[in-house]
Amino acid sequence: MSKAAAPRIELASADPSIALEMARWLSHLGAERRLSPKTLEAYGRDLRQCLDFLSNHWGERVTLARFAALEATDVRAFMAMRRADDIAGRSLMRALAGLRSFGRFLEREGKGKVGALSAIRAPKVAKSLPKPLPMASAKRLADADERAGEDRETWILARDAAVMALLYGSGLRISEALGLKRREVPRPGEGDVLVVTGKGNKARMVPVLQNVLELVQEYVSMCPYPLPAEGPIFVGARGGPLSPRIIQLAMERLRGALGLPDSATPHALRHSFATHLLSRGGDLRAIQELLGHSSLSTTQVYTGIDSERLLEVYASAHPRR
Repeated sequence: MSKAAAPRIELASADPSIALEMARWLSHLGAERRLSPKTLEAYGRDLRQCLDFLSNHWGERVTLARFAALEATDVRAFMAMRRADDIAGRSLMRALAGLRSFGRFLEREGKGKVGALSAIRAPKVAKSLPKPLPMASAKRLADADERAGEDRETWILARDAAVMALLYGSGLRISEALGLKRREVPRPGEGDVLVVTGKGNKARMVPVLQNVLELVQEYVSMCPYPLPAEGPIFVGARGGPLSPRIIQLAMERLRGALGLPDSATPHALRHSFATHLLSRGGDLRAIQELLGHSSLSTTQVYTGIDSERLLEVYASAHPRR
């Protein structure tokens, strides 16, 4: 395994050998596994919390040897502590997955085998189906005139409307929309496809409607900042990168104005894209490709469809003998 240099990490609850292996592990996940920065941040935070807990639990700083000798009761105690903090099941699953990943890394590096981690069952997570928006409401969210009364510059309202139109019109994740470079978005009449980079740095092609491109072009023509071809097409109020939080806040304001529930988030527009396509006879496999899901089961949950609807799609698409 590569011994690439890793950023220095300081840990108050563990000795330098653990900190070094933690830094190398995160570098490995980023460089070779190509995990997203957010996932790396979450994994690092989970491991720090575990080491802090173990240090208090054992009454001493954690060493590599002691960590390798971790017992199942120690892991269960840590998980119980996290659950007592009202942590969601998915977060507990992620924490356990991160700890197991670190344990496997140590084993591959010859630093000991942390067998206790594999003996722990992952917590059960209740499946919660996303709540799509009504079609008319989804369209209104991409209408800048709905926010005409707000004390904000016109180009910012046009920008937010263009972003939301992409989320609903092409089923993009908010990170995918904000990650688009100007050269990657065709002008109206000059193209009808976007190439977006999704999770795991996987690129995919998605169609884009001409009326959505017109909204983007309207924003571009009003934006007071230069938008070079290689730079992001969507920028913040001062010309820097546009934070997803800004779009989330815009959505919150629109929720109040349109009388929509709290479940109406930017990500709900992506849910709505998939659900509305399916309700109009869209093929489930094609929707999976458009969303960038690696598993069809993920798309099934995403769109909230049941087994009966799956069988209908299968029956209509499967070639007869």
